[in-house]
Amino acid sequence: MADFEWSDLRFFLAVARTGRLTVAAARLGVEHSTVSRRIAALEATLGAKLFDRRPHGYGLTAAGERLMSAAEGMESLALTAQGTIGGADLGVAGTVRIGAPDGFGTFFLAPRIAVLAETHPDLDIQLLAMPRLFSLSKREADLAISLSRPKEGRLHARKLTDYRLHLYASRGYLARHGAIESRAALERHAFIGYVDELIYAPELDYAPLVAKDLRVRVKSSSLVAQLTAARGGAGVCVLPCFMGALFGGEGEDALVPVLKDEVSITRTFWLITHTDMRDLARIRVAADFIAEEVQKGRGVFLNS
Repeated sequence: MADFEWSDLRFFLAVARTGRLTVAAARLGVEHSTVSRRIAALEATLGAKLFDRRPHGYGLTAAGERLMSAAEGMESLALTAQGTIGGADLGVAGTVRIGAPDGFGTFFLAPRIAVLAETHPDLDIQLLAMPRLFSLSKREADLAISLSRPKEGRLHARKLTDYRLHLYASRGYLARHGAIESRAALERHAFIGYVDELIYAPELDYAPLVAKDLRVRVKSSSLVAQLTAARGGAGVCVLPCFMGALFGGEGEDALVPVLKDEVSITRTFWLITHTDMRDLARIRVAADFIAEEVQKGRGVFLNS
């Protein structure tokens, strides 16, 4: 194994997790030709084909599957060494990628992220505020905000907070269509919700909890888009109170709580980190920052 280049395993893991050379190259910050060359070198050294090249991407062969387990074990050891020994006398530096639901990431975390950036000037922060789940095992993010606690995998879950959701409509919509004074009256109003097949977590399926015969007239995979549609007068929408409260006021697009005492839904935000990475300084600092900011702002999540 004198010719074995340990660093080639980084390229192998990136391709195995993303399934594409170009995506792996972007994640590693190199040209895709470099990734291709390093994979070819690794296959030559091991004397085994590691990937099947398919039209839709790269898939692991049987040999690749066997190497995946060993490569992840080596990655875990390297991360442990980095977390316990490496950089002990240095400040927090490097890149941390935070995956978050679009509402939490856009309206709660993004306005506060400057504090983290200013406190740690050598830390590069990537905030992925998107309506989707993030795989920490595939390194899509270094830490993630989730609506549920993971049941399997080498993941560590930390409860951030419960949060409440209520119905909201714009003042302009209510002026045109009349006040909503009962749950039964909702049947006569347009409702804004998720595209059914794009609901990425069961905790987001609110419509059945609100009323039986809602007319979901406007649908979007994005909570931010639903909020904007509600402000534009498209109908009634279920929103977290930490978002709805930001857009109150007297204008036509100001949001007003509807049936606040009758319709109240509670969900939970969890902070998820990978067991292998949670002790790295940059991950630990970012995780602690998020937890502290949520604790300081806990009132906005539970505003009843």
